[in-house]
Amino acid sequence: MQLNLDKRIKTFIELGKFLDNFLNNKLENTAKASFLNEKINAADRQNPWFDKENILHSLSGISYMLKKEKLNDWLMEYEKELQKPFNPKNIVVVMAGNIPLVNFHDFLCVLITGHNFIGKLSSNDEILPVALADLLTAIEPEYKDKIVFTSDKLSGFDGVIATGSNNAARYFEYYFGKHPHIIRKNRNSVAILKGNEINNQLSALSEDIFRYYGLGCRNVSKLLVPENYSFTRFFESIEEWKIIMDFYKYKNNYEYYKAMFLVNQTPHFDNGFLLLKKDNDLSSPLSVIYYQEYGSKDDIDSYLSENKDLIQCTVLSETGCLDQAFAPGPFGKTQFPELWEYSDGIDTIDFLLNIS
Repeated sequence: MQLNLDKRIKTFIELGKFLDNFLNNKLENTAKASFLNEKINAADRQNPWFDKENILHSLSGISYMLKKEKLNDWLMEYEKELQKPFNPKNIVVVMAGNIPLVNFHDFLCVLITGHNFIGKLSSNDEILPVALADLLTAIEPEYKDKIVFTSDKLSGFDGVIATGSNNAARYFEYYFGKHPHIIRKNRNSVAILKGNEINNQLSALSEDIFRYYGLGCRNVSKLLVPENYSFTRFFESIEEWKIIMDFYKYKNNYEYYKAMFLVNQTPHFDNGFLLLKKDNDLSSPLSVIYYQEYGSKDDIDSYLSENKDLIQCTVLSETGCLDQAFAPGPFGKTQFPELWEYSDGIDTIDFLLNIS
């Protein structure tokens, strides 16, 4: 039986309500809350990068997406197409594992459009996607026949959404190129500093840098700063994140790159847990942020235009004040994208509605 659009939307709204209550400790003694707590702890044990704080942050971002008003506003543009009768397709989602539940939006898009979801799990994130699918089917049992996770060779599918590294993307192109597909490669995010930011704004920016240890495509890896910019206030404002050095994997990266910079006499700034290096590249190593100076708005626009296919998002202390095509968002919000802010700028719903 095909779930109608209203029921599909209501099911995800209910999932969002559950997550919101869970995150606000309103479900401490329920079976579902115990189940999710168990899965969070298991994911933390399986992958040290997925500590409980970051998993809860990811769930908070999902809860933020699944508000009734947001879902309705998002889907309004596609309502006529979504209401039409159709034959559901089998959609493979090859899932990344860089941050917890990074492909939830794809999971949502496939199911909200009425298709069948086939998830190819990352070995780094095998527990949480299945757990949320189980919670969804507990709300609406008819989803049980529409969600499959597999580690077997893929066959019998009609479309593919695949996310991975640039190297993985070449394999995806070879393997899935003859099928309708969205293939995502490495991207990074950029922050634009004007030089007059106050401490609270720079502290918000630190969330975009350090959340998930900087492993997400929406994490800021590059700063564009005015000529002769002083990083003193920046370093003062991010001091709260010094606890990141308590995590040995991050600390190992920091100490490695610090040693490399010192041995090679590479000019850099160092505050004891983050290294800043002047570099024109966009993608910086873990524990390192690249920065580049600009002299004018034209310099910023040129850089963003030249790297548009490598940038996931840009952030600025005051949205819109540059009046440029890349419409940056505010500091501190990169990990809370809106439903309509599609990865790589590719409209996933439109793709799914047009698979024949």
